[in-house]
Amino acid sequence: MWTVIKWAIPTIVLIALVGALLTKKTFRIEHDVAAPPEVVWQVLMDTAAYPEWNPVFIAVDGDYVEGASVVNTVRDPSVSETDMRAKVRTVSAAAELRQSGGMPGIITFDHRWLLEPIDGGTRIVQHETDRGIGLWFWNSDWIEPAYTKTSEALGRRAEALTR
Repeated sequence: MWTVIKWAIPTIVLIALVGALLTKKTFRIEHDVAAPPEVVWQVLMDTAAYPEWNPVFIAVDGDYVEGASVVNTVRDPSVSETDMRAKVRTVSAAAELRQSGGMPGIITFDHRWLLEPIDGGTRIVQHETDRGIGLWFWNSDWIEPAYTKTSEALGRRAEALTR
């Protein structure tokens, strides 16, 4: 009996660790707006104004500068607010803002705002990859609808500035 238990526990731990490393969810939202990438970027970088228009990322503590740490206050559909620490990985003017964070193995995120020039405006893309064992227990059904609302709100604000 002891031999079975002795091997069962490490086997279960190994399976959980492999599962945590291999488990991932990807979210991708695209939204076209009639505003140039430079104007969309201006709105995205004006974090002090997020409470005025952003329904999900309602506050940012810190600056979007490569290598900087920021705290994003995120509001989920239940109107619950969560502070998420992130490291700013990429800041490419009018093109890409990338940040990532979380607890490796448990749950991590890699979130990108991509601005692609299109005829008559900009394609706003939000792309996120989440990884970790925590995904087994977390209901992420709200993410894509919330990101859609955020991209639409960003577009409305940028279009208003363009007029």
